Amino acid sequence: MKKYDALYIFVGIAKEDAVNERLEKALAEVTRLGGNVLETVVIGAPKDGFARPMKKHNTGIYVKVRIELDPSKVSELVNRYHLVEEVFRVQILAVDERREAKLAEERAARAERQARKDAAQAAAAASAETEETPEEA
Repeated sequence: MKKYDALYIFVGIAKEDAVNERLEKALAEVTRLGGNVLETVVIGAPKDGFARPMKKHNTGIYVKVRIELDPSKVSELVNRYHLVEEVFRVQILAVDERREAKLAEERAARAERQARKDAAQAAAAASAETEETPEEA
């Protein structure tokens, strides 16, 4: 099983609330092929719509999904989506585990630096506060 990021576009939906029904139908294909859905993020519709109309549609709702699937089943999944009316477009990309690990390390290091910076600022503010208040003798 390998991890993939899939980007779905659903059209003909007035509100983002109705996207869940269509998304469930689309993700049923993943589970039918023996895959797992790990994470789902509804990105929403672009402000200005598509750059150019596609099949007489000007806008759609984007959904990013992280799935786990056998690599030999990916082409079958894409072929199934050509038949499913709910899915307007889909793009499936393999997740690079080394890149994900590197990004996680960088986020952790950034958070640690920010925590040290905040602690230093708090200590400086506390010492400045004690210097401003006159001590009584």
